[in-house]
Amino acid sequence: MIGMKMRKWFLLDLWVLSLAAISLYGGAVSYGIFWGITLIPVISLIYLVFVYFNLRILQQIESRDMICGQPMPYFFVLQNDSLCAFASISVNLFSSFSSVEDLPGDREYELLPGDKYAFETKLTCKYRGEYEVGVKEIIMTDFFRLFRIRYRVPGTIKALVLPKITRVSSLNSIGSLSALPRRESLRERTEPDIVVRDYAPGDSLKQIHWKAAAREQKLKVRNLTGEEKQGISLLWDTRRYSRDPKDYLPLEDKILETVLSLSIFMAEKSTPFSAYFGQRGIHSAHLEGLWDFEGFYRQVSKIQFDQEENFQKTLLELSESGALFESRVIFCVLHRLNEDILTLAQQLDRLGSLVILYLVTDENTEDYARQGNERLKITTIPVDAALEGRL
Repeated sequence: MIGMKMRKWFLLDLWVLSLAAISLYGGAVSYGIFWGITLIPVISLIYLVFVYFNLRILQQIESRDMICGQPMPYFFVLQNDSLCAFASISVNLFSSFSSVEDLPGDREYELLPGDKYAFETKLTCKYRGEYEVGVKEIIMTDFFRLFRIRYRVPGTIKALVLPKITRVSSLNSIGSLSALPRRESLRERTEPDIVVRDYAPGDSLKQIHWKAAAREQKLKVRNLTGEEKQGISLLWDTRRYSRDPKDYLPLEDKILETVLSLSIFMAEKSTPFSAYFGQRGIHSAHLEGLWDFEGFYRQVSKIQFDQEENFQKTLLELSESGALFESRVIFCVLHRLNEDILTLAQQLDRLGSLVILYLVTDENTEDYARQGNERLKITTIPVDAALEGRL
């Protein structure tokens, strides 16, 4: 770009000198030089307009439906169908969310009449979502390198990218699902002189002792003895935290990658679990094994993150409805942790559930991590980090 500016200034200086020569000396030579220099930028602009209307570009991807991180065959062609050579043609790619193998964005192409450049390569999308990929714009430069025109490629490719499935060998947060120790909870404590206790958020309505509640004028529930929680629950945050795709796409992609990694780990071990997420109401799914995972994957792929969603509200509603009552392990994948969410997690812990909070963020969360314990675990997952060894 600096060289182009210098050429323009040099041409302007020559034009001024030719104008001075006409004023001082006159003559056919002075006028010839003046008109020659004057016509150079005009010819350059006319040339660029000609290239604009005669350059052909074709790009195609094998399938619009892609999976994050998996290369897809990509075909790209630049062609000159005119009788004039094209001096300098280059392309700009949609590089923020995707990459193309063996196609440098700063390379310039010279196309003789009838020439074409064809590339058969692969395109990889970095994040889940729907966005444009491939060639974004064409850059044309004239023979004298005085002007440069950019124009957006018509009919750009918009890929629909499904979330990535990452398999991990183990879950460090709990070790073995089958080896979880049986832990005493508020509902499992047995005291000889107490058969009921006060109602707590998350208690099942089936456990309410109506006679005791009528006698004491407040809700009372039966103490359970000898019963161990068997369920596993998975909850995640579906709130959109930014309006800029460069901010929210990587974050949302990592949240869903974490959710799917936990899900397929349990599904492959035929460990039943229930999944919950907010999307204009609470949605749920129950998986018994790997045979249920494909339908669950499709459901997760369709999730639309929304700025109106509130993970705290989702967790509170599930706790109060008793949906988490039988959960011995509760996985929560979220972006931000506050005192209210931490309080709810501590209540679930006191009611006998092992609560594991995965914070997908690049921010420092040491203050919250120190508030965890053996039954309330808080783990930070950086947005660009690999999941192996962190879950």
